[in-house]
Amino acid sequence: MPPSTDSTKRLMRLATYASAGTASVLIVIKAFAFVMTGSTALLGSLLDSTLDLAASLINLFAVRYSLTEADAEHRFGHGKAESLGALGQGAIIAGSAVFLVWESIAQMANPQPVTAGNIGIIVMLVSIGLTFLLVLFQRFVVNRSGSVAIGADLLHYAGDLAMNAGVIVALVLSGVFGLHVADPIIGLMIAIWLLRGSWRIAMTAFDQLMDRELPPEERVRISEAAVAVPGVDAVHDLRTRQSGVDTFVQIHVELDGGMRLYQAHVIADLVEAEVQQIHPGTEVFVHLDPAGAEDFADTLDRVTWAEVDAADTSGSSGADSTNTDQTPSDGQKTGRIDA
Repeated sequence: MPPSTDSTKRLMRLATYASAGTASVLIVIKAFAFVMTGSTALLGSLLDSTLDLAASLINLFAVRYSLTEADAEHRFGHGKAESLGALGQGAIIAGSAVFLVWESIAQMANPQPVTAGNIGIIVMLVSIGLTFLLVLFQRFVVNRSGSVAIGADLLHYAGDLAMNAGVIVALVLSGVFGLHVADPIIGLMIAIWLLRGSWRIAMTAFDQLMDRELPPEERVRISEAAVAVPGVDAVHDLRTRQSGVDTFVQIHVELDGGMRLYQAHVIADLVEAEVQQIHPGTEVFVHLDPAGAEDFADTLDRVTWAEVDAADTSGSSGADSTNTDQTPSDGQKTGRIDA
């Protein structure tokens, strides 16, 4: 996971502004082109840009909220706001795709000729240029931040490039060659593309909301880095998750049971540093176990504190009540249990 620095956060905010601004410009020029041409494929592109703006605005607020610092009510930060924003984008895009399917099927039954195709082609070429620049910038920001919300934005804007090219093909086939049915057919293909993109966006967001583990190769790297720290005998119970731009890692490391607390703490800090070399900015929780303790515990039946207390009570019922100088035997629990 890339580091979550102040410069990265500024880039993420700038990416959301660029997305909303680009979508606004595209809506204006595509609306003009649709009025001039009457193309169903261009209508689909216009509709997509309108929904892009709505999705980008959702994204803007979601990213801004996700980047706020952790507080007393949200100790792990607000990163999942990104995933919620991405789910909203997926729902909006899916809705636009369903509408476009309906419109395309209706047009296939009664295809209409496209007028002023040259204007439409020029507008779509401009749209491709603007969208391409936005996609390049978004890809740079995603590589720096790993943001799922901006990644979702990038996904459907990258799809827009193919969509815009398809609109140009539809305008040429219908306006130049008289193949009027090509326009709604390409509109239907665009709708299928949108549905595919919305599904991918929703699944990525769902994985984060459900705390899905990092990819297996990343988990292997983390385990290998931790066990390579001098003094670590083994590692187990590795748990990972991602929340927006933040990554969380929990890992149990096994040390010599006779090691001093100070030395064990230093080793835990080294394990944390090694993990952060792989994922800068990661919040790492290291739990220390005496080597072999897990294997020993697995051989015992689990006993609750209530059962231990009941056993102690019944065992002491026959004891001499006048003995006030009792000391706990080996293995008897005398420590405090913290809630």
